[in-house]
Amino acid sequence: MTQAPQRPFLVGLTGGIGSGKTLVSDTFADLGIEIVDADIIARDVVAPGSAGLAALVAHFGAGIIADNGELNRAALRERVFSDEQEKQWLNACLHPRIRQAMQQAAANVSSPYGILAVPLLIENNLIAMVDRVAVVDCPEAMQLARAMQRDGSSEAIIKNIMASQATREQRLAVADDVIDNSNSPESTRQQIQTLHLRYLKLAQAR
Repeated sequence: MTQAPQRPFLVGLTGGIGSGKTLVSDTFADLGIEIVDADIIARDVVAPGSAGLAALVAHFGAGIIADNGELNRAALRERVFSDEQEKQWLNACLHPRIRQAMQQAAANVSSPYGILAVPLLIENNLIAMVDRVAVVDCPEAMQLARAMQRDGSSEAIIKNIMASQATREQRLAVADDVIDNSNSPESTRQQIQTLHLRYLKLAQAR
């Protein structure tokens, strides 16, 4: 009986809003490592013509579709924002689709190891999908300042998002590796170079 091919060695990359996950995943990509990005997959599962978008329209109605045929995220957010039942329905509809698409993408990784970039890795109980957890970390005041500058959002909105995510302590408690992104980008890249060599060895050993 032939054995199913073993999936690649996977590192789960996570961190709070404004922590600098994009710099980290881009640096791994520059080193030739394939990135499976949960945010991109989450957009793909509700792309025009997808079964995911059809399921949302069947439930919420055509009012959640923008003029260009894409999902109107603001309209959908309004529908679920203050309705816990609708929010739960939405999560139950999309999370299994996103997880399945991530597993499929991860199984197709051809670099020596893969990075699974998932902002809500801890919150959505996805740690079992990866071999190691790498947390991008910086002080919360720095997260707040960076996210406000990047998104142009108010302090209250960013604080709300931070409050809905795992705490800094919760992330650090499950981290196998911590990437300190509170200094210069060059300092962060040097840490990633060190981790890259470690992950190559771990992937090879497995």
